Amino acid sequence: MGIQTVAVHSDVDSNAVHVKMADEAVCVGPAPTSKSYLNMDAIMDAIRLTGAQAVHPGYGFLSENKDFAKRLAAVGVTFIGPDTHAIQAMGDKIESKLIAKAAKVNTIPGFDGVVKTAEDAVKIAQQIGYPVMIKASAGGGGKGMRIAWNDEETREGFRFSSQEAASSFGDDRLLIEKYIDNPRHIEIQVLADKHGNVLWLNERECSIQRRNQKVVEEAPSMFLDADTRRVMGEQAVQLAKAVKYSSAGTVEFLVDSKKNFYFLEMNTRLQVEHPVTECITGLDLVEQMIRIAKGYQLQQKQEDIPINGWAIESRVYAEDPFKSFGLPSIGRLSQYQEPLKLSHVRVDSGIEEGSDINIYYDPMISKLVTYGATRAEALARMEDALDNYVIRGVTHNIPLLREIITHPRFVSGDISTNFLPEVYPEGFKGHHLDEDRCRELLASAAALHVTSQLYSHKILGTQRVSSAPMDQNNWELCVELGQELHDIEISKSGNSYIVKVDGGQVEVCGDWNLASPLLPLTINGTCRMLQCLSKESSGNIVLQYMGTLFKVRVLSKLTAKLNSYMPEKVSEDTSSILRSPMPGTVVAMSVKPGDTVADGQEICVIEAMKMQNSLTAVKQAKVKSVHCQPGETVGEGDLLVELE
Repeated sequence: MGIQTVAVHSDVDSNAVHVKMADEAVCVGPAPTSKSYLNMDAIMDAIRLTGAQAVHPGYGFLSENKDFAKRLAAVGVTFIGPDTHAIQAMGDKIESKLIAKAAKVNTIPGFDGVVKTAEDAVKIAQQIGYPVMIKASAGGGGKGMRIAWNDEETREGFRFSSQEAASSFGDDRLLIEKYIDNPRHIEIQVLADKHGNVLWLNERECSIQRRNQKVVEEAPSMFLDADTRRVMGEQAVQLAKAVKYSSAGTVEFLVDSKKNFYFLEMNTRLQVEHPVTECITGLDLVEQMIRIAKGYQLQQKQEDIPINGWAIESRVYAEDPFKSFGLPSIGRLSQYQEPLKLSHVRVDSGIEEGSDINIYYDPMISKLVTYGATRAEALARMEDALDNYVIRGVTHNIPLLREIITHPRFVSGDISTNFLPEVYPEGFKGHHLDEDRCRELLASAAALHVTSQLYSHKILGTQRVSSAPMDQNNWELCVELGQELHDIEISKSGNSYIVKVDGGQVEVCGDWNLASPLLPLTINGTCRMLQCLSKESSGNIVLQYMGTLFKVRVLSKLTAKLNSYMPEKVSEDTSSILRSPMPGTVVAMSVKPGDTVADGQEICVIEAMKMQNSLTAVKQAKVKSVHCQPGETVGEGDLLVELE
């Protein structure tokens, strides 16, 4: 648009992508958000220093803070968002619900006041009827929200929600409402100018969530028919008009199995998942926000808003999906390659190769968006994009994302906000290999190992011991996967290998570029994209296959036989020690040496990425020693408490 930009950043973000992209950059403080990105004085100073005329607040931090918008208005700087009245009215969940009721928008049954104490919360919950949702009045992004099914969970939920709300929003007020069991989360994007024109830009389906935070979003929704879509859109517009809204905003609804929908909240800012709406409507929402803030009228009418094709967004996080569907991971991106060579793929990221993912901010790496003429086309492109996405140095959630988008329930559109716990009741375990897929993986690993050995011979000369001698085209090997050993016969012809394994035969062809992180192979005539994360001359190989990492070991027959005599390492007794499941800060330590704890009793609370996690005892025991104190920073795997 030809507008010069100023980036604000904390000291740890001085090399961030947004800082490099902007014309100017100003440091607004140290890493903790309260001292930098939430530090209004420092940001106001940056505005004065650079002569900025307008501020776009982004997705989080001060984007829904009415005081910040007021301070900007007081010095004649434009806030690229709605005015303070709308932010205040919609930012307070209690007030917004009353306004929605008055605007004839469907709302969830619940208590419309502020809940003062844990005992008040229990009384109100009993009146509404379990289950109930306890949530921060000023909240958003899944923070300060707990579901309670009984009195005890209500007391605990009240405590955690108020603490999270205070640390994330500086406001610990809570409200309680009926929890709609097994709902869909569908939101309507609205766009309003300062001249009274309001449009609804169709819906986004955001039902795939963990801990009330979205993971996969799509537009449009398979579930809505044209009539329901129109009524939801019209109610969203009624609400926007009721608060004289201007700018881009989102009205979120819970939709039950009978297509009854209830107002959840209005986000008075740009949503993280806005790209899927841009893909199907052709509108650039950030450009529209800037135009509206400048005072221009909307150029479109409601009938001009199309649904062209289908778009899907996967939120790629630096998280371990095998722990509670995603506990934060930190580290440096040692290798990073976005799948932008594929068509109809968009990646919105704030990081690059060499960037650090730290404990101070949200662990999102990027928003990966694919689009196509149909949902099936968009899904196929998403599968390819996830397979081609190279991320090294941090644990990431691509294994989970790929399993979600290929799961039969997701493909058929049978989803709700309970999708993850229903599909993976024992937690996420990665891709389950059937017999054919297992053979494919074993054959690929064996072929890669032989290729690597032959290459080493060529470059380094003959080694003393080799599992793949140069002067032959046939080898007998063993491949170890998990606890099982598989006998393999492999023969080479050009760039192709024929592998006999587990009573079947697999043909593996490829260019075998050992320097590339991507390993495109044709396996029995089907194109597959694998990634090789590591390979050692000892035969240890880590492959990403079907999105999931598999550790295999390729051995000669003799090595495999000798290996069977090696003693196994005794695993640690995890019931007697408590280790931190993620990097973070110890917020509370509830025990001391000599205390007796019951099974399930809280031992300590760790805060990471602004979310509080309660760690509990897995058996009744006596506390032997405590290795950390409140306020200390701990790493993943650090010893916290020992039990006798």
